Amino acid sequence: MGIEQSDIKRIFGMYPHLLTCDIHTDIYPVFDFLLNDVEVPYRDIRKCISRCPRLLVCDVEDQLIPTLFFLRRLGFVGAHKITCQTTLLLVSSVEGTLLPKIDYIRSLGFSYKDATKMVLRSPGLLTFSISNNFRPKVEYFLNEMKGDVRELKRFPQYFSFSLEGKIKPRHCLLVKHGLSLFLSEMLKVSDGEFSARLVEMRLQSVDEKSVF
Repeated sequence: MGIEQSDIKRIFGMYPHLLTCDIHTDIYPVFDFLLNDVEVPYRDIRKCISRCPRLLVCDVEDQLIPTLFFLRRLGFVGAHKITCQTTLLLVSSVEGTLLPKIDYIRSLGFSYKDATKMVLRSPGLLTFSISNNFRPKVEYFLNEMKGDVRELKRFPQYFSFSLEGKIKPRHCLLVKHGLSLFLSEMLKVSDGEFSARLVEMRLQSVDEKSVF
């Protein structure tokens, strides 16, 4: 299936019981599901398994197929269909993991349609912890940044950035100099580009003050 020896060692290290499972009843069905149900190209099978070895130990009928149906109803079809980048979502529990994330996003004041659009734009939202990711970042955004939740709808990728490593430091620098940026402008650029933008904005601010 194109899976390299280095990947196989890591996978068996994580799930040693795969060494004693029945390849016909336990492993073949997973590959068949990925190739024919999900329609992952053969060349991408290795990426799927390498990124999420847990696929190999999931029951196709009880876990993978129901989750695939749910994701498709959510909108993961057409241009947003499940690919090797997002097959890791298939190992998630619909009731225990996926629906609570959707419900939390809706609790911020978004409609179901808004919430689904957000996760389609940024599928990683369905993998983030509510307590360790969503809540602290929402609290910081609303309380410290005085943000408008509508900006989170426009830029759901906000939740994929580190709060301590990127969001707070950059926001604090902007506050220190009395400046502001949209979330996308603040976070999507590299450290060097952000620093250059900060200098540019400070110079522009000085020029504007000198005019008056």
